Amino acid sequence: MILVLENIRSSHNVGSILRTADAVGASEVYLCGVTPAPIDRFGLPNTRLIKVSLGAETTVTWEHYISTKSAITLLAKQGFTLIALEQSDNAIEYTSQKLSRFSWEKSALILGEEVHGLTSDILSRVDMHIEIPMYGTKESLNVAVACGIALYRLKEIMEN
Repeated sequence: MILVLENIRSSHNVGSILRTADAVGASEVYLCGVTPAPIDRFGLPNTRLIKVSLGAETTVTWEHYISTKSAITLLAKQGFTLIALEQSDNAIEYTSQKLSRFSWEKSALILGEEVHGLTSDILSRVDMHIEIPMYGTKESLNVAVACGIALYRLKEIMEN
């Protein structure tokens, strides 16, 4: 499983996602667009991110891509199934057994920025949209929380 983060602005969210990626055994995290990295463009550590990731920035491989489109195009060429975690008319529940036909090792979960989610351009390029149902009054979860919920369920479905 590879995670693709599109324009996630919060260092805290990225640190938390790196920590979750380590916990669930994801192989890599692609940090796209303005998504902060553990090491900034000046070669200095991003202390806010590192504080939250608790060292996961050293145990999970990460790469920065200027464009999400280039990252997912590369993954598609390598035979990865591209799964967007996004509320949409095309989305299926993240617990769907339809996901069992995909391989954990050859799937990529794509998450979008905190306010607007994934761009329509990226959504049009993925193989599947999944969503976590919301039962309260809020329309969505924090991106790091949603990532954790989805990753653990996807691992369970895809590996069994």
